Amino acid sequence: MSIDSTPEAYPSAARGSQGPPARKGSWIRILVYLILIGGLGFIVWRVYQNQQAAASQALMQAAAISSRPVPVQVAAVDQRPMPIFLTALGTVTPYMSVTVKARVSGELEPVKFTEGQQVKQGDTIMVIDPKPYQAALDQAKGTLAHDEALLRNAQAEFARYKSLFDAGVVSKETLDADEAAQGQYEGAIASDKAAIETAQLQLNWCTIQSPIDGKIGLRLVDPGNIITANTTNLVIINQFQPIAVYFTLPEGQLPQVLGRLNAERRLPVDAYDRGDTQKLASGQLLTADNQIDTTTGTDKLKAVFDNRNNNLFPNQFVNIHLVLEDRPNALVVPSAAIQTGLQGSFVWTTNTDASGKVTAGIQPVKVVLAEGQVTIVDSGLARGQQVVVDGSDRLRPGQLVTVSASRQRAGQGGDGSAPAGGPFAPATAAAPGGSAGRPPAPVAGSGAGGKVTDAPGGGQPVQPARKEAQ
Repeated sequence: MSIDSTPEAYPSAARGSQGPPARKGSWIRILVYLILIGGLGFIVWRVYQNQQAAASQALMQAAAISSRPVPVQVAAVDQRPMPIFLTALGTVTPYMSVTVKARVSGELEPVKFTEGQQVKQGDTIMVIDPKPYQAALDQAKGTLAHDEALLRNAQAEFARYKSLFDAGVVSKETLDADEAAQGQYEGAIASDKAAIETAQLQLNWCTIQSPIDGKIGLRLVDPGNIITANTTNLVIINQFQPIAVYFTLPEGQLPQVLGRLNAERRLPVDAYDRGDTQKLASGQLLTADNQIDTTTGTDKLKAVFDNRNNNLFPNQFVNIHLVLEDRPNALVVPSAAIQTGLQGSFVWTTNTDASGKVTAGIQPVKVVLAEGQVTIVDSGLARGQQVVVDGSDRLRPGQLVTVSASRQRAGQGGDGSAPAGGPFAPATAAAPGGSAGRPPAPVAGSGAGGKVTDAPGGGQPVQPARKEAQ
């Protein structure tokens, strides 16, 4: 074999020996891929089976839950007199307030009042030492007596000289001089009388009297101090009966209020405490200011209260209910029953079928006024109908429910408040064709914190919505 042919033989032999192993490796890879794909498919199938089983189990549980009655608490729709009012924050102000000052100077003697007592107009409350003013009065009276004596002498001389003048003994000049002297004394006497009146007036001012009926405050000056006329504040007297309350309303509500005020000449006003739960006093709207505040867009109004029980105190903050209308037969429901959907306000009601099963349903309503725990509705409900006040978050139309009485709320207290059991007493499910018993209706206007609202969607079907947690 030649050297040149040897290199050609080795490569051909090498290529022949590498063919079969390459084909074997490709089949192994294909087999591995098939196994991996099969395992992955098995895993996906198992996951799908588990999901289907879980979904089926969830559906079974949901069906079981949906078929189970939901416990709810209900209350009966009530019908009673209710007011329609506007609310505002007011400040109690004395109907009249006087800061007493001395009109003469002098030493303050012991006071004639007890701090905080009620005083009448004309009662003596303080006295300034009157001795200097009494002396000035006596001096003025003495001057008057002196000038009156001089006048009488001048009148006598004028009469004598007039007789002599008529006899032609004295001249006309002498008679005119005597007549002028008489006029001077008459003028002096008039001045003396004015001085006496001034001295008497200052003497009277030494006795300080109450200018109004009211409650006297804390004294600002102690006895023994020297008082300067028209400068020193002595005491403040505030009139409590009657008493005034100032409050503001937006300019948009002003035409409605003034229209009712001009038509009826009186609008009832109720004052409630800071919590807007206890009624303190009842009064009337007196008037509105003659201009609107441009910085706030509101107008100031003044209401007057008799305040016979002294429940209102100056500078006290109160919640004002300005009554625009009294509805004698208003339909009221607990505020907890009112819910809001996409198309307006609605309530959940309970209905009993012929077999005795109680189901829930949606009833659209039109809200007129919310008064805290009580809401007035215009349409959609009837007296005695049962509305859900608790447990509505799990309801759906046609849902079976078990009815229990609503929990009693604490009474509002105060004048015109709701009964101790709350605005709505416990109610029971109504039998078919009948209505549940109604609790005694509280006094009209017992609610608090209300405001006039226009509820959208009255009489329209609504979508149920989950209510926020109370």
